[in-house]
Amino acid sequence: MRERASHPTKADDTHVAHRYLLLATYVHSVCTNRTLQEAGSKLRLSRDTRREQLLELGMAIVREEGADELTLGRLAAKADVSRTVVYDHFDTRAGLLVALFQRLEERYVGALRAALETAPDNLAGTARVISEAYFNCLAELGPEGPAISAALKGSEEMMAHQQLMVGRYAEIMAGALRPFSSREDNALHLLCIALMGAAEVMALEVQRGRTTQGIAANVLLSLISGGLE
Repeated sequence: MRERASHPTKADDTHVAHRYLLLATYVHSVCTNRTLQEAGSKLRLSRDTRREQLLELGMAIVREEGADELTLGRLAAKADVSRTVVYDHFDTRAGLLVALFQRLEERYVGALRAALETAPDNLAGTARVISEAYFNCLAELGPEGPAISAALKGSEEMMAHQQLMVGRYAEIMAGALRPFSSREDNALHLLCIALMGAAEVMALEVQRGRTTQGIAANVLLSLISGGLE
């Protein structure tokens, strides 16, 4: 006797539909996760780019809120990243502040080099370019430099770096002034270091409102010219 062919029941149809629904859900989940991962990889910054971003935001915090408000946690919140990301670039708050100071230093040095490229071939003109470049750069960069320096006062790392900066700046000055000086190289270098010290003190007076940028620049010009005559 031939058996009748079985026909799918409603229960079978429901079971198949449920399996297709589970499969579709799984595929959608996999595709969504992959899309999110790809989007995340696109938003993930390179290490150098992330460091630049953190330094820019750190400088903004110092400028807008003051150096005392700059902490690694505050920077992480400002950058909308975890503290781990910030600690991956800066071990300590002092390290972050030194990195910001180095950033300002590069701008100081770059501004001086650029100004000296167009300096006239005489002592008075070169001295004026050096003095004006120093105080113009200070005005353009704002109060961040002194604020960062004050926040790191007493730090051995900062003191060592400031000495390197002064030496570097003095070396550039000495190179520009050497054609107009009869001093030995070592004596000229020491003179430029002394001039840098005087310029720093006058810069503080400008920032405190006790004198003007123009007066300070003219005094530095006189000191440079008088030191080489």
